[in-house]
Amino acid sequence: MTFWDHLDELRGVLFRSAVAVFILMAVVFLNKRLVFDEIIFAPVDSNFILYKWFESLSSLLGIPSPAPFSVTLINIELSAQFFTHMSVSMTLAFILAVPYILYQLWSFVSPGLYQKEKAAVKRAFAFASLLFFIGVLVGYFFVFPLTVRFLGTYQVSDWVVNQISLKSYISMFTWLILIMGVVFEMPALAAILSRMGIINKSMLKKYRKHAFTILIIVAAVITPSADAFTLFIVGAPLYLLYEFSILICRDIDK
Repeated sequence: MTFWDHLDELRGVLFRSAVAVFILMAVVFLNKRLVFDEIIFAPVDSNFILYKWFESLSSLLGIPSPAPFSVTLINIELSAQFFTHMSVSMTLAFILAVPYILYQLWSFVSPGLYQKEKAAVKRAFAFASLLFFIGVLVGYFFVFPLTVRFLGTYQVSDWVVNQISLKSYISMFTWLILIMGVVFEMPALAAILSRMGIINKSMLKKYRKHAFTILIIVAAVITPSADAFTLFIVGAPLYLLYEFSILICRDIDK
């Protein structure tokens, strides 16, 4: 194939991926009540699954259960609810379309690979897809709810009542969910670099302290708010991912 043939094939890949995102966006858009009431706004009160699990754990350990709470959301802009509906539909559609997008990229790359390379890259794509969705689930069920519970109920005084804007809530939700999906790709990247001989297990162990400092800085950059609690909630999974990357990397001595 010529360069222009390759370019035309890439255009087809991008077009099919965009069509898939658009179809999924329409599906999400038409299921507004399910998406917002049952999924996105679920962490705003004590009935969310993580908080129920904390209550069960507290009763099992014989310690006081966390106090019930709820967060009040308000809208202060005329068009905010409609554009929020659109942007959330686009974001969720992209997340759901990730496996198909990766498959399209695989179909574009695979004809230029040898059989052994195809097997390796195919496993890498599958591993990356799995890690992305695990990151999204961790963000939704753990990172975001804890952030909402802490920041949404924190008060400097009883005179100041928290009323969280819809825009602020959705921004925090989409940013944290996507960021956790992306950062969970760290082990996949480490595995690829290890097999290319760029990094190895011993190197990652040697620079563990340096990596911890860098990951805290990265967490500070990617978190949508500047508070220490959100920094810790995002930084802790990042460091655990680094330790997992050490486990799956090859040892240069072996």
